[in-house]
Amino acid sequence: MAQARGRTGRPPLSEERKAEIRLEIARAAVDLFVTQGVAATTGEQIGRAVGISARTVWRYFPTKESCVRPLLTAGAELIADTLRHWRPGHPLPDAFDFEQRAADDDRLLTAPAHATVGALVRLTRTEPGLRAVWLQTYDEAEPAFARALAERAGLPADDLRPAIQAAMFNAALRAAVEHHAWHTADVPADPATARSDLAATLRTALTTAAAGLA
Repeated sequence: MAQARGRTGRPPLSEERKAEIRLEIARAAVDLFVTQGVAATTGEQIGRAVGISARTVWRYFPTKESCVRPLLTAGAELIADTLRHWRPGHPLPDAFDFEQRAADDDRLLTAPAHATVGALVRLTRTEPGLRAVWLQTYDEAEPAFARALAERAGLPADDLRPAIQAAMFNAALRAAVEHHAWHTADVPADPATARSDLAATLRTALTTAAAGLA
């Protein structure tokens, strides 16, 4: 009886490693987009910057603009988690204390660099393809925000009230992040100062919307 052949070739990548590769591709794509523009950037260049082939880049992302999604979705996941842990009786803006979160949440230590995300957000103002990815990310995040708010309030997931609250929160959040990125383009700052400035901008935006989020 012939002996069964064992599996050959490289072992499959873990989900954690796949996520790391996606983030590496995202950072390389943003660096190239900032340096030479989206139109001049190719899949081959993105892959070369990461040490992989263009074919591998396209295995992870359908378009070069979509390569930036991991930098955006990571933030949306952290925000939804923050909403779930927003303590009753505490103002919503206080939930976004980045200095405290950095001390309590190891995920913030490995989050994309503030300067990288800021550069990406600024590009969405002039690059239609990136703008579409940026807006789509917020559109897809809104149901997660609604579920988090419903869970916190003890309401059914399909209740209208958290859906409306999530829409208000989502709009305030996007406006704050864009305002911060566009108004700090030429102001170099260390990571701690940048987090503090962004937190202050978020507090202003969320305080403005707080009447509908009480």
